Amino acid sequence: MGVWTAYRLRLRRKRFLIRAFRKRRELRPIANRTSAIKPGDILLFCTQRNEAVRLPYFLQYYRDMGVNHFLIVDNDSDDGSVSYLQDQPDVSLWHTRASYKRSRFGVDWLNHLQRRYGHGHWTLVVDPDEFLVYPFCDTRPLRALTDWLDASSIKSFSSMLLDMYPKGRIDQQPYRAGQDPLEIANWFDSGNYAIERNWKFGNLWIQGGPRQRVFFPEAPEKAPALNKIPLVKWDRKYVYASSTHMLLPRGLNSVYDEWGGEKASGVLLHTKFLDTFNAKAQEELARKQHYAASVEYKAYAATLDENPDLWCKWSEKYINWRQLEILGLMSKGNWA
Repeated sequence: MGVWTAYRLRLRRKRFLIRAFRKRRELRPIANRTSAIKPGDILLFCTQRNEAVRLPYFLQYYRDMGVNHFLIVDNDSDDGSVSYLQDQPDVSLWHTRASYKRSRFGVDWLNHLQRRYGHGHWTLVVDPDEFLVYPFCDTRPLRALTDWLDASSIKSFSSMLLDMYPKGRIDQQPYRAGQDPLEIANWFDSGNYAIERNWKFGNLWIQGGPRQRVFFPEAPEKAPALNKIPLVKWDRKYVYASSTHMLLPRGLNSVYDEWGGEKASGVLLHTKFLDTFNAKAQEELARKQHYAASVEYKAYAATLDENPDLWCKWSEKYINWRQLEILGLMSKGNWA
């Protein structure tokens, strides 16, 4: 990377930090329990809107994994999720009616909260429909992973977003609050992925899976990105540049290749495709608050009237993290 490019990325990072500082005025604290955060706690940051049905299982999943405190921004929900979240003793909650789009899709809000509360902590940034799996997650808590990353001087941990879906119509099985969504959406595409290196930011760009296969067959380049870096040992100088796809400084995006082999990585099981999805897609299409003029939700709306079955003959049923490692979707690297 040339000196000029490095200088421009440094300026971009500073602009993002300034944006996040300004956007702090859009956040109104509902339940600020951050005084309970202790040194070394693992923190989870999230933006949500109308996810009341998902929140009970989401919180319990990450509590069981070892998350100590949740910092959540609510973007003007009206489904009871605010009252639910403010009653949770390990949740700090902020509310905003401001534009999700003008906050760079929530990134500015979370960059501010991470800068203020996340410095020196391992921070996990996920959506309520994303569930992290990592090597040995069935026997080792998240703390074991972060301790190993610390000992290895690794500051960021990548996880490919893996779209999960049911066998049959999306609306065939109703999802209830507190239920493990993988009881319904437990199939995934084991292949059908394209990887390209982003030389400017140093990260990998991954596309494919059922969303590209079903919703973007004629324009695969418009399919959503599947590369994520959700787990970072945060420093107040860091920023997410585009969702959790890439960070600044640029070195935090070097999460795959290393001398002598590949780095450890995980998978985010993405459980978007439940019976709640059709209504959610229509709501987000009407709000027009998503990336690229909501092109993703336009594609959903154009297809979902037929209630597509995302399952195909190449679909594979999810078993555990070892299966994903065998398929090459994640790696334990040199973590023994």
